[in-house]
Amino acid sequence: MINKSVVVAHISDLHFAGRNDRRSISMLGRMLEHLAERRVDHLVITGDLCNAAAVGEWAVMRDVLRDFGFWSWEQTTVLPGNHDLINLEEEMRIYNALNPFSESRRTVLQERVAAFCSMFGELMADGSDGGAGFPFVKVLRFSSLSLAFVAVNSVWPWHRSENPLGARGFVDPSELKALLRLDVAEALKGCFVVGLCHHALRVYGTLSPIDQAFDWTMELINRDEYVAVMKAIRANVVLHGHFHRFQAYELEGIAVVNGGSFRYVPDRYSEMVIGERGEFSQRFVDLPSARK
Repeated sequence: MINKSVVVAHISDLHFAGRNDRRSISMLGRMLEHLAERRVDHLVITGDLCNAAAVGEWAVMRDVLRDFGFWSWEQTTVLPGNHDLINLEEEMRIYNALNPFSESRRTVLQERVAAFCSMFGELMADGSDGGAGFPFVKVLRFSSLSLAFVAVNSVWPWHRSENPLGARGFVDPSELKALLRLDVAEALKGCFVVGLCHHALRVYGTLSPIDQAFDWTMELINRDEYVAVMKAIRANVVLHGHFHRFQAYELEGIAVVNGGSFRYVPDRYSEMVIGERGEFSQRFVDLPSARK
């Protein structure tokens, strides 16, 4: 048992399909009620809030979080996934598929990132630095410890050959460089550090050609560089989603937790309990009476 602890709940990949997706909305409400009853200190959602990169679908998530008391900087942290920023159906239309200028897709992605930050900025930035953006560092001061979330955007623009499903990830080198600044090191001093990224750091990783092909479509292309930065900032754990499996594993000495998919298993979440001396435990929790 860890005394004077901080509890962090983690879910991912909700894939909401708009306001008519009543089942998912209801299940999320049930989850949030449970977390409130458990007096969870913070909720992290690691992307793919919706399914079609639509602002209206983001708004559903915003409204549900507000309705259940989870719309505050202190209570919740959110970052986008590829489905929040890339509308695959739109990207694959012939006028995009045959467009030789890949920079235009990057511009579209940047605009969607800006729109996402505009809607969810209250959960990302504290207002002291002029607004939300990536990367961001969010430090929460509890009576027993300081908890820092270090978030990057890992969504990479769609490309007909390099990213045909829009699911491969890449963290812009400028974001990684920014996290190595001295002011970031100063902000993280004495904190329990949690890295946040949508894309998985491990998918199948087998020698099977089928698995390897799937891995290629889902991979975080510059994973090694990202992990190196997480080690440099002394991250204790990294939370991610994207690969729809609940997983806890270790990568180069860093604990990693995959929050699975709320869309397919809406009655399970990851719970991390952090003690005042930096010790922590993690488990996957099923909602009461959800499983027989």
